[in-house]
Amino acid sequence: MLRRVIGEDIELINNLDPSLGRVKADPGQIDQVIMNLAINSRDAMPKGGKLKTETANVDLDEVQSQADVALEPGRYVMLAVSDTGCGMDTETRSHKFEPFFTTKLKGLGLSTVYGIVKQSGGTITVHSEPGSGTSFKIYFPRVDEPAESDEQEAPSSPPCGSETILVVEDEDGVLALAGDIIRQRGYAVLEASGGVEALRICEQYQGTIHLMLTDVIMPQMSGAELAKATAHLRPAMKVLFMSGHTEDAIVDHGVLNPDTAFLPKPFTAVVLAIKLREVLGGAIGPTSELNRKRISRDVRTTRASKIA
Repeated sequence: MLRRVIGEDIELINNLDPSLGRVKADPGQIDQVIMNLAINSRDAMPKGGKLKTETANVDLDEVQSQADVALEPGRYVMLAVSDTGCGMDTETRSHKFEPFFTTKLKGLGLSTVYGIVKQSGGTITVHSEPGSGTSFKIYFPRVDEPAESDEQEAPSSPPCGSETILVVEDEDGVLALAGDIIRQRGYAVLEASGGVEALRICEQYQGTIHLMLTDVIMPQMSGAELAKATAHLRPAMKVLFMSGHTEDAIVDHGVLNPDTAFLPKPFTAVVLAIKLREVLGGAIGPTSELNRKRISRDVRTTRASKIA
C-alpha cells in the first residue's frame, strides 16, 4: 500500500531488523502511523526522492537517554521514517504535532501520529532542516511477553452489511484503507478524494447510497459543507463523520453539531464495522463472549487515542 500511496517517482527503501523485539500497541494504529508519516514525506517530495523506513532494537543507558528528549534509560524498539524532501524550518517544527496545524492545504498534520505514539507509551522525535529532508524516529518500550494471537479469538466476525457506502477522504492512504476495510465487510463502496468529487458522485450515481462516511477537515469543501450540499440530492442518505481531532474539538470550533454521528481516528476495523451498523440501523448479530470482549477492547482503544 505504501508504494501505491507514494507514487512511482519516490524510491522506497526498507531497512528492517529481522530480530526486532515486540511492543505493546495496536497493529492497525501502527499501520496508520507509518501511512501518515509516508504521506507527509510524499508531500515534501513533489519532484520525487527517497523514502526510507527503518526498525531496530535500541538499548539506552543513562548517558544516552539524556541526549534524547523524554526518553528514560531502557530497552526500546525504534521505528524511523526518513525522506529527502524539502525539510522543515524551526517555526514549522515547533507546531508540527498540534491539532489543526498543517503545512499543506489539506491533511491533519501529525497530531494523529503523536496521539497514537503517546497512547502506546512511546516517544517521537524529529530531525529536519530546510533543504535537508526530515527524519522521524519513534521509540516504543520493548516488552518480553508473547504477542496476542488473533487465532485465539472467537471465530465470529464483526458485523457485516450489503449497503452502498460513499467514502470521502482527501488522504489517499486513509481512503484506500477505509475502503478496503468496508469492502471486506460485504458493503459496496464508492470512493471520493474530496467533497467536490463526492458531490459529483451523488449527482451522477444511479443507485442508492445508504451512507456517506466523510472526513471533517478537507480542502475546498469540509465534511459539514458536503453533507449540507448533498442533503437535497440524497435526503435518505445517512452521514457518518470521521476525524483525527476529538469530537469536542470539532464541535468547539463550530465545524459540527453535537448530535452528529462521529467516528474518531484512528479506528480499528472492528470499531468501524460496529459504527457503520449503528448508523445504518439493524442488529449486529450474535457474538461470542470472546468476540464481545475484543470489540469492547477495540472501542476503548479508539476512544483513548483521541487528541486532547
